[in-house]
Amino acid sequence: QVQLVESGGGSVQSGGSLRLSCAASGYTISSYAMGWFRQAPGKEREGVATINSHGITSYADSVRGRFTISRDNAKNTLYLQMNSLNPEDTAMYYCAAHPRGWLLSLSPSSYNYWGQGTQVTVSS
Repeated sequence: QVQLVESGGGSVQSGGSLRLSCAASGYTISSYAMGWFRQAPGKEREGVATINSHGITSYADSVRGRFTISRDNAKNTLYLQMNSLNPEDTAMYYCAAHPRGWLLSLSPSSYNYWGQGTQVTVSS
């Protein structure tokens, strides 16, 4: 059974940094496509960053150059390093997985498995 558990969210001031973690169980993340998504109140869920089984990454324009997605295969954990945070980054952040490892998509509808989310709040 695939399970994803996010952690690392919190409250920071504008310009600060956070690192989100997504611990996976029930499968090996190196063989799956993985992604980070976020949803702010009243807005649709949007893709932030994705990494496929080949290690190829893709980012939303709004976070490129500030966020970095990575994975630790030994720990079976996905990360999102977030730097230069601003209030527009405030949202619930989710990790997601898809068994087609070659997938490289920022569309939430492409993913089968989801974590419960972790809240990120950035104050000005």
